[in-house]
Amino acid sequence: MDHLKARIRHVPDFPKPGILFYDITTLLADPAGFRETIDALTAPYAGQGIDRVVGIESRGFILAAAVADRLGAGFVPIRKPGKLPSTTLGESYALEYGTDSLEIHDDALGAGHRVLVVDDVLATGGTARAAVNLVQRLGSTLHGVAFLIELDFLKGREKLADVPVTSVLRY
Repeated sequence: MDHLKARIRHVPDFPKPGILFYDITTLLADPAGFRETIDALTAPYAGQGIDRVVGIESRGFILAAAVADRLGAGFVPIRKPGKLPSTTLGESYALEYGTDSLEIHDDALGAGHRVLVVDDVLATGGTARAAVNLVQRLGSTLHGVAFLIELDFLKGREKLADVPVTSVLRY
C-alpha cells in the first residue's frame, strides 16, 4: 500500500508552524487511488455483518460513506457540537491545550447495531477514543476502527488498546 503514499500531498506548517499535514485530497481525486483506498479500508471488515459505519467529521465522512456503501451498511456522522439538528449525545476529550467535543444523534445507534468507525488519520487518538466511547455508550457492538493514515510516532493506538484498529498507511 505504500504506493498510495505517493498520491498524498505533504503540506508543511499547516495548520500551524511545525505541523506536517497529510493532504488526502490528492489521493481522493485519483480514481484508482480512491478505489484502492476504499477497498483496503473495507477488506478487513467484509463479511462481519456490519450494519452501520460511523464517520468522524470531516474527512472521515468521505471515507466512511464509501466504506458503508461497499459493506451495504448505513452511514452515521459524528460531528463537532451544534452541527447535528436533533438531540445528541456528546463526549469531550483532552487536547494538548484544553478540550474538544464530539456529538452523535442519540437515536443513530443502539443495541444490536454492528459498528465500524472510520476516519482519515489516527494521530494522538483523542478524537477516535471519543467516537468509540459514543458508540459504546449507545449500546452498539464495535467491530473496529479503521484509518487511512496512522502516525505511529504520536502513539494514538495506545488510546484504542481495547478495540481492533486497522490502518492502510503508516508513517
